[in-house]
Order: sequence, then structure tokens, then C-alpha cells
Amino acid sequence: MFSKKNEPRFGLYELTLMCNMNCIHCGSSAGQKRINELTTEEWNKVTEQLADLNCKEITLLGGEPFLRKDWYDISKEIKDLGIKVTYMSNGFLINEKVITKLRKIEPKTVSVSIDGAKRETHDEIRQLKNSFDKCLEAISNLKKAGINTTVITSINKLNFHELPKLRHMLLNKGIVWQLQIAIPLGRFKKDLLISSEEYYAAAIFIASSRKKYSQKELPIIGTHCFGYYSKIIHNPMVFPWNGCQAGISTIGIQSNGDIKGCLSLPSEFIEGNIRKNTIKELWKNPSFCSYNRDFKISDLKNNCIGCKYGKKCRGGCLGVSIGITGKSNGDPYCFKLIEENPSILV
Repeated sequence: MFSKKNEPRFGLYELTLMCNMNCIHCGSSAGQKRINELTTEEWNKVTEQLADLNCKEITLLGGEPFLRKDWYDISKEIKDLGIKVTYMSNGFLINEKVITKLRKIEPKTVSVSIDGAKRETHDEIRQLKNSFDKCLEAISNLKKAGINTTVITSINKLNFHELPKLRHMLLNKGIVWQLQIAIPLGRFKKDLLISSEEYYAAAIFIASSRKKYSQKELPIIGTHCFGYYSKIIHNPMVFPWNGCQAGISTIGIQSNGDIKGCLSLPSEFIEGNIRKNTIKELWKNPSFCSYNRDFKISDLKNNCIGCKYGKKCRGGCLGVSIGITGKSNGDPYCFKLIEENPSILV
């Protein structure tokens, strides 16, 4: 739970909402940039404020972060202030020129999205022809340059059955594979959402892969949406689940300066704007992200009501809960819930 000693250890920068793809599962409905996006100088001031609050890591994403001409200048400021930099990209624009600049930044990792083992699947999901080949080329070039590389796969009904083939593609490539669930926010439609049975099968796939292959052969992780409290599935996530961290250890800044505890949350969770408030003013305000900081057991909803893990779990991933059920603190993607009620479908 939150205490006054908590710091925004992880910052998320939506550098721009502009994107060169039109992905069917995009939770941000990215495409055109926002009106009046932050300037280079404004982003650098944000970084200075986070550095003063002892932030340890900042992730640059979008939209597509490499569409901003000043991405390197913003990255350099982060690096110069002693904060680790990571990137989340669709990979299409990662050419030799970008890689040369990335080597100077020395990022913790560059994450590239691969959403299918087949060209047709990936390109359909990304809505851009040849994106599969361009992304594979980017990943290969990143590895040749000695840059830590992660592949992110967002699981949906179109690519669920391709996970074994994708695993085979990534085996012994020195690439971290991160699996997450596509949730119905933004452009993503509920009819492509995986069922609870498919979700559970995906979790078993992750856990069995972690057991079968060493970290050298295939470092594979499930994100925070893979949980929680299973009696059968062990360690699909790298870290144990301790509840949503929005406003507890993470903070997200949209490209127009709007501030949220997490960028995955919808607009009603905007807490302020960097042009009107400093991050310190907001972070130190007792009402900031009160949905997490002031959580009560009575806030639990749906099948989470009465759960013995409720105080710690707080109803699972807030973004998933809202995206699927329209309510907070009631994430239906829960190992415990599914194991106790195996017939449940979401």
C-alpha cells in the first residue's frame, strides 16, 4: 500500500500519439498526434522533475516514439540525469541511423512488437503490409548492435494458436519474450478477446516454457495481467503480484501533458496536467490516484468480493478490469477464480 515514502520509480512517456500503423488492438487508438503535444523542452522539464523524485526508469512509447524527431534529445536528457531508458516500438522505423543513436543512449532494452508467427497474421493485426519483415529486420539489427532486445506479443484470438511457433522462432536468439493480453480499450473489439480458458492455457504455456527452457535459451515472461494466486501454475510473472502500481510506484504522462497513474487507464483517470502542476505537487497530493492509495476492501467488485487476497491484490489489473467489465477492482483474468470456477468464460 502507499506511504509517503513511495516514489515514482517508473515513468511512462507517451512521446506522441502519432503512429505509422493502425493496429486493431491499440488501446490508445493511436494514429494522429494529439493537439498541442509537449515540446522537447517541456519533456526535459518533466524528466528533471522525475529525477528529483528519484525515478529509476523511464519508458518511451507512443503511438510510435521514433516518429518524433527529437526522441534522441529527450532520451539523452533522461540518460544524462542517471535514469535508465527503455523503448516500446512497432519496429518499422528502427533503421541503422536510429540504431547508431540508440547505442549512444545505451537503453536497458528496446521492445519491438511481434504479433504472430506468420507474416499474414502480424500484418493483419498491425494493418500494414510488410510490417512483419521490417520488424524482424529491426530485431536482427538491434541484436547485432549489442542492444538488449525484447519482443512483445499481445495475445488475442487471431494469434493465440501461433504461440508455439513464435516460441520456436525466438528460441536461442538472445531475445526476451514478453507476453501480455490484448484488452478491449481503444480500437480493440471484445470479439477478439481470448476466453478465460485460452487465458489459462496461455499462462500454462508461459509457465511450462519457463520450466523447459533456460534463461539463456529463452527468457520468457508474462506481464502483470497473468495472475493471480494459482495453486497450479507457478511463476508466469517475473515478480509476485502486489496490486496495481498506478500512483504507487508508476506514473504516466501523455503527449499533451496529461498525467495518470498508468497510461493504460482511460481518460477519466487523468489527475492533472504538467503545464498546470508539477509532478511533485500531484504526487504528494493525498488525492492523487486515490483509487489505489485509499483502496478499501469494500471497493472490490464482481467475483473479487470476499476474496481472501483482496487487500493485497486489490482486484487485479485495473486496466484489464475496466476494459473487460467496465468496472474497477474486479479483473476476471484470475487464476484463483478460474480454478475455483473452471466453467467461467469472459
